[in-house]
Amino acid sequence: MNYIWEVVGRQPTGQQPSGAETIQKLCDRMASSTLLEDRRDAVRAIKSLSKKYRVEVGTMAMDHLLRILQSDRTDTEILGYALDTLYNIVCSDEEEEPEENQQKQEDDLGARFTEEFIGEPDNITLLLTLLEEFDFHVRWRGVKLLTVLLKSQCAPVQSIVLVSPMGVSRLMDLLADSREVIRNDGLLLLQQLTKGNTAIQKIVAFENAFERLLEIITEEGSSDGGIVVEDCLLLLLNLLKNNSSNQNFLKEGSYIQKMKPWFEVGDDNSGWSAQKVTNLHLMLQLVRVMVSPVNSPGATASCQKAMFQCGLLQQLCTILMATGVPADILTETINTVSEVIRGSEVNQDYFASVNAPSNPPRPAIVVLLMSMVNERQPFVLRCAVLYCFQCFLYKNHKGQGEIVATLLPSTIDASSISAGQLLCGGLFSADSLSNWCAAVALAHALQDNLTQKEQLLRVQLATSLGKPPVSLLQQCTNSLSQGDKLERRGSRVQTKVGLLMLLCTWISNCPIAVMHFLHNQDNVPFLTGQISENLGEDERLVQGLCALLLGICIYYNDNSLENYTKEKLKQLIEKRIGKENFVEKLGFISKHELYSRAAQKPQPAFSAPEHMLFDHEFTKLIKELEGMITKAVLKSSEEEKKEEEVKKTLEQHDSIVTQYKELIREQDCQINELKEQVASLTSQSETLQSTVTQQFSQMQQHKDQYNILKLKLGKDGHVNSLQTEEQSRLRKKLEELQRQNQLLQTQLTERDSLMTSLVCVCVISYRIVIAVYANASKCHFRGICAKPGDESVLKCYEEQVQALLESKELMEKELSSATSSAAVMQTEKSKLQQELQESKKEQDDLLMLLADQDQKILSLKHRLQDLGETVRSSGFLWCVSKLLRLILALDLTFSLRLKMRMIWMQGTSLTTMMMMKRKKSVMNKKELTS
Repeated sequence: MNYIWEVVGRQPTGQQPSGAETIQKLCDRMASSTLLEDRRDAVRAIKSLSKKYRVEVGTMAMDHLLRILQSDRTDTEILGYALDTLYNIVCSDEEEEPEENQQKQEDDLGARFTEEFIGEPDNITLLLTLLEEFDFHVRWRGVKLLTVLLKSQCAPVQSIVLVSPMGVSRLMDLLADSREVIRNDGLLLLQQLTKGNTAIQKIVAFENAFERLLEIITEEGSSDGGIVVEDCLLLLLNLLKNNSSNQNFLKEGSYIQKMKPWFEVGDDNSGWSAQKVTNLHLMLQLVRVMVSPVNSPGATASCQKAMFQCGLLQQLCTILMATGVPADILTETINTVSEVIRGSEVNQDYFASVNAPSNPPRPAIVVLLMSMVNERQPFVLRCAVLYCFQCFLYKNHKGQGEIVATLLPSTIDASSISAGQLLCGGLFSADSLSNWCAAVALAHALQDNLTQKEQLLRVQLATSLGKPPVSLLQQCTNSLSQGDKLERRGSRVQTKVGLLMLLCTWISNCPIAVMHFLHNQDNVPFLTGQISENLGEDERLVQGLCALLLGICIYYNDNSLENYTKEKLKQLIEKRIGKENFVEKLGFISKHELYSRAAQKPQPAFSAPEHMLFDHEFTKLIKELEGMITKAVLKSSEEEKKEEEVKKTLEQHDSIVTQYKELIREQDCQINELKEQVASLTSQSETLQSTVTQQFSQMQQHKDQYNILKLKLGKDGHVNSLQTEEQSRLRKKLEELQRQNQLLQTQLTERDSLMTSLVCVCVISYRIVIAVYANASKCHFRGICAKPGDESVLKCYEEQVQALLESKELMEKELSSATSSAAVMQTEKSKLQQELQESKKEQDDLLMLLADQDQKILSLKHRLQDLGETVRSSGFLWCVSKLLRLILALDLTFSLRLKMRMIWMQGTSLTTMMMMKRKKSVMNKKELTS
């Protein structure tokens, strides 16, 4: 106190001031001091008084402390003192153990100051900003303060952190802090932050929380680690429980594979510390969260597949069969394996192949069932084994057949203990809990499996020496009727309920089993006697189950037994019990409290053995059958006959409609095929039409080329070898085009005939459907109106056939146009051939004339040479003139005359030039001589 008075500024003389006065002085000092050292001393003094004078400090100093946090950000020491003071205000003293009333007052006071602190959201934002300080005292104390705020007012603080910019990211940075104290307290802070807030859980997961947490668990020693591993596992559970998004993120990130090393417990299991048991228990819970039955089936199946592929299931089975494992870990491991194999065929097959390390080796299922029917085993362990057996048989027809097969006479092996023998032994043992568990387990071997229900009717049991064996069904009913023996067992209701659940599951939806049950003359009187008695509250449940069993015998009765037909059983109920009383007893089952608990989840979780009365799958059967049995019992015989007639009529109608639907389906397939063929033919027709058009254009081009060549022939007056080759090429192309045209016409004709046949098939099919439907309606419906959808379907098919006919007409038009085009092309081709023949004839005549003239010129030259004349240009000109006269005499074309005239003029000019040169040379000689 002397230090405090020194800070305030006076010595304690006389009467000392009260705590409130001292705190007020210190608050004034914080508000008015200009020196940082004075403010720091004042905050340090208030911190020392904050635990003793919590109310006064919280009331008077909170605002001043918040201003210190804002204004003195550069001084980490004063920030640490202020945060410590605020922590003491909002948190009760955890070191002391106050009385109950005082603790309640402390909690109320902390809640009050917490509300005042978070009343201004900026205070939380300021606190998140201070967490970025690297100084140990500031960061650590800020983490502690925010953690206690979350514990006191979780939802409001979560809302503020969620909307704060980078709020969650700043908190995630705590896990990367190298100082273990801050990292560990950061784990506690994130645990509080992620409770029940899906949005924050997703943000934390996407901030790479899974990677960091798994690294910390590995660094700390996995299951052998300390409290830090436990905190990490608790945080992981918060992130994954009821959060399908994070579960999917964990699976896709391949983090399931990283969980396998957690369960490598080793061979020496003698030393299990309490922390190791806690850690492994949380790890098993984490696996169960991923494969929980409440998850979506797709997500659960993918996680089960991943756990099998990475070897996690195999590791769990190793723990399951290991020795020295604590009872609670063994129980939780059994529950975990149960949910990993539930509904997964691959995992169930693997579990069926697991053997216990015994001599000789025994299947794990047999070893577990031995624990279930052993009354010396812990109750929770027996419940876990039952749950494991149920999960093994869930949607597993193969496993159900294997269990039932161990009871059949042809497969019983006297030298070994089988699962069926253990179930039968527990079913008729002196322990009521074993009776109930064995009955429920055997009922799961028959769940939704008509084949195994019929197979189980073959099971025979030897009751005692010298007596013939009785069927398992008869032995169950005998055990029900022997009430005096059940009284001596101490728990009559539990055994009866188990046997009744087995019988109800067995004979439901199995008329053969119903007939076997009714064949025993004592069963129906026993059931009616049980239902009609006035018993206590506990026995009312048994009465309800007896009513359910009798109702199943009515509903699934095929009337094969004359004494116990549906009508006679209903008359028996009306005379001995009363229909209203029967329905009331039946409705009592679903109103029972334990029925509601069992219907919530598949795992049999009971607080005490006497509470084990209902099975989860059986509650589904009750919900399904209760309404149907009530209607079946309350109906009169006339109504039932009418319903039978209507049912038969509807069955006939359904059979006719089924046939009609099959016919429609076949016709629909045929129509689809026809549509595809029509589409294919249409495309081919379009292709052929385009080919014809292209070839026609090519023919036109060839015709134009031919005309040009013809003109050239007329002008030039001679045809060389190249022109002859061009003519032959054109002739070949014409022949090729003619062949292609004929081929196209043939293909179009074939497709036209095919389309006509397809349309005929559509029309005939449509008429057949109409005829069948009309006959069916006249013969069997008897006034019952057909569904409106049928006429619309027929109308739809009629429209489709009409569309096909229109498509056919369109294709016929296109074919006729193509045929006319081909005719035009044929005409053009004939004209071209005629012109070609004429041109060829003219060319041949011209060539003959030229050849004759050339021969004549050659003969004239030879004659001149023979006469001793020198052939000169004049001789050449004379030959040419003779040739011209011959050409004029033959009356050739004007163009040829013109060309020959030009040749004559050229020859004349050439002769003149030669004469002029000769004269010039003579004159030159004369000049030289002179």
